[in-house]
Amino acid sequence: MISGLTTILRHPRSVLTMLVVMLAAGIISYVSIPKEAQPDIDVPVFYVSIAQQGISPEDAERLLVRPMETQLRGLDGLKEITGIASEGHAGIVLEFNIDFDKDAALADVRAKVDQAKADLPDEAREPQIFETNFSLVPTIIVTLSGDVPERTLYNLSRQLKDEIEAIPTVLEANLSGHREELLEVVIDSTRLETYNISQDELYRALTNNNQLVAAGAIDLGKGRFNVKVPGLLETAQDVYSIPVKVSGDGIVTLGDVADIRRTFKDPVRFTHVNGSPAIAIEVVKRAGTNIIENNDTVRKTVEQFTADWPKTVKVGYTLDQSTFIYEVLGNLESSIMTAIALVMIVVVAALSWRSALLVGFSIPTSFMIGFLILAVAGIPMNMMVMFGLVLTVGMLVDGAIVIIEYADRKMSEGLHRRDAYILAAQRMFWPIVSSTATTLAAFLPMLLWPGVSGEFMSYLPIMVIIVLSASLLTAMVFLPVLGSLFGKSAANAEDAEEARKLAGSSRVDLKEIRGPRGVYARTLRWLIYRPGLVMGAMAAVVFATFTFYAEHGNGVEFFVDEEPDQAVVLVSARGNLSATEMRDIVGKVEGQVLQVSGIKTVFFTSGP
Repeated sequence: MISGLTTILRHPRSVLTMLVVMLAAGIISYVSIPKEAQPDIDVPVFYVSIAQQGISPEDAERLLVRPMETQLRGLDGLKEITGIASEGHAGIVLEFNIDFDKDAALADVRAKVDQAKADLPDEAREPQIFETNFSLVPTIIVTLSGDVPERTLYNLSRQLKDEIEAIPTVLEANLSGHREELLEVVIDSTRLETYNISQDELYRALTNNNQLVAAGAIDLGKGRFNVKVPGLLETAQDVYSIPVKVSGDGIVTLGDVADIRRTFKDPVRFTHVNGSPAIAIEVVKRAGTNIIENNDTVRKTVEQFTADWPKTVKVGYTLDQSTFIYEVLGNLESSIMTAIALVMIVVVAALSWRSALLVGFSIPTSFMIGFLILAVAGIPMNMMVMFGLVLTVGMLVDGAIVIIEYADRKMSEGLHRRDAYILAAQRMFWPIVSSTATTLAAFLPMLLWPGVSGEFMSYLPIMVIIVLSASLLTAMVFLPVLGSLFGKSAANAEDAEEARKLAGSSRVDLKEIRGPRGVYARTLRWLIYRPGLVMGAMAAVVFATFTFYAEHGNGVEFFVDEEPDQAVVLVSARGNLSATEMRDIVGKVEGQVLQVSGIKTVFFTSGP
């Protein structure tokens, strides 16, 4: 292995070419890699929702929850099942083991739900299955409000929704706070009597329409054609033209016996923005896409599409996750730069400025190689990855310092710069590999951390392992080549004499060694001749540390509490409240919140 390393180091042009390519690829990867706040992990939880209008919580438990639990309890890999019954609704929470196959588990749940539907009341709606997925959370919400008619605002929101969904990185855009349109048909009994139409005739006319009738197929010998009778209602005119009664050549349509008008469904949920009624468009990005680029594209699309809208329509944005990610990544990047600066200060104080630059060069090089590996592995940039970078800043320069220090020493003894760095890579190969391996071994158990929290935290050891492995490559391959070209030149006589004293080839008075090295050498000799005192002092320090922390420590805190930039107020009330009553209650809370100074946007939704 060492002979192969020597062969590589004797081809500096090839090594430099590979270095330039990897740095360029790393920079491109860092710019283009998807960025998100939290790691996107598969949460092993499914939720089965069953709705039945008017059913009480007690009946929902008996008629909806129990039959569904009976079927779902036998699922493979099921860890826990929880039933929830409420007014008009029942829910089943299914938690699987963390090593579950999401697609297989979802298929099993659907099969069991289909089996349980036979035991549910006929009045129950179709059960719905939801998977817990952080990537399906809206990344930005576009709000529309203003002093315009409700129909105008609804039509504009539908148009904007279609425009947003045309963006390649957008998975879906959902409307909330709106009322769906419908055609309201009010039958006039006087007209029915005039045309001598009974209620049964009217009922049959309505039920026999809005159907797709398959009429078989025609085989002409040279081709086969399917025949169907179109009967679906697609426009408002189709509803007006529904035939109710035929008498001779005359046809009585639904429009002749009823008043038909366009209106909206009764409200179920309400949405307000800063105290005004609004319609919200919740934008969900596709998995694996860059949230920052996606939200920027959404904003630009909205601005271009709404440029010619009436000025009375106000367009706003809320719950933009890219702003939070900008802040988190910016703070972590600042922390990394600060850590690099502190490391450089220490290295410059201990080594020459040229050697310090070589050591400092290993930090961004290792990071760029790490970003390249992240992009190849399909791992997005998130908070845990950035924490891993901060954690490795001080560790990834160890190998570089050892290589450069050993090469400087050999050059002080008169060895040529190129030969000194090749010899340093040969002699220090196994010590550096062993040191890096022991550090990596300390993080390997974190990869075996079970549960959702373990999968969440796994990005930290993965990034540490990637960056430290990249630092090993940098220290053993790239730095020796760079040092042989740009490293410290031949040593002077003073450096050679100091190297001779430190080598210990002859008896030397340690008082002759100047500077920090002399102080260290004399202190080390004093400690070596007093091993009992040193061991006792170490034991005392360890005991005192644990004792002091046990008595005066403030406990463990994994994440520091910071001032939040968002807050959620949950309002609950007892009783069977209507949608309007819920809106009024939440509206009072909204009015109090709006009086608090410093609040930029208040976004509220109310409903069951």
